[in-house]
Amino acid sequence: MKKTLNVTWLGEQRYLGVSESGHQLLIDNSPTKIGVSPMEALLGALATCTAYDVVEIMKKRRTPLASYRIEVEGERAETDPKRYTTITVRHIASGEGITEDALSKAAHLSHEKYCSVAASLNSEITVDTRVE
Repeated sequence: MKKTLNVTWLGEQRYLGVSESGHQLLIDNSPTKIGVSPMEALLGALATCTAYDVVEIMKKRRTPLASYRIEVEGERAETDPKRYTTITVRHIASGEGITEDALSKAAHLSHEKYCSVAASLNSEITVDTRVE
């Protein structure tokens, strides 16, 4: 299954990504930021991917979340390409019957089995670069 995102340069270091479904994502690394940087977008992708899983897992276990947020923090290397060396994902939730153990199991199940972003970060990805 292929997914596509077309990215258009808007000037400075600002880019507009448009998905095949027509949804937009503003990526901005310019001095006057009005969007997220590429590396912030990566953290956001990981957080929202695992959040989706955790919400669904907790609902299926008949302990739906009343509130939920994720705090994600990435530690980057000092030298280029300054990749993330460590990413910490904190799941913070509450609701009737929600226990730390149940939330922890759901979070680990997401990260280890279901979250495609986490799996992509943990694997070698072949990037085919083409110039037209």
